[in-house]
Amino acid sequence: MSVRQNVTVIVERDRPAHGQFATEPYECGWAAEAIFFIRKLQAGDQLVGQQLRVQISPDGIRWSDEGARLTFSEGEVDFVRAAHFGNWLRLAGGLPDEADSRVLVALSLKE
Repeated sequence: MSVRQNVTVIVERDRPAHGQFATEPYECGWAAEAIFFIRKLQAGDQLVGQQLRVQISPDGIRWSDEGARLTFSEGEVDFVRAAHFGNWLRLAGGLPDEADSRVLVALSLKE
């Protein structure tokens, strides 16, 4: 029996969450599944109900929406799953300019 490989990377640390938002892209073509976790370090009510889109890319430069969306809740941690994503992943979207939140974004990958 073989153990599946996994890794968790922090793609954003203590990042302001307002205006046009896109995480650092991460190359993960080896993985079969992915979960983005966003932890609110400094919570602001302006993010509740706002969404970020999972985006995929063949080269880390040109991006397309994958279809999955992360919706911010009132809780401390939110997540979104992705599968069949090719080689590069990121989260992107527009958040309210007046939002006063800071976030930590982790990407967990499993083969």
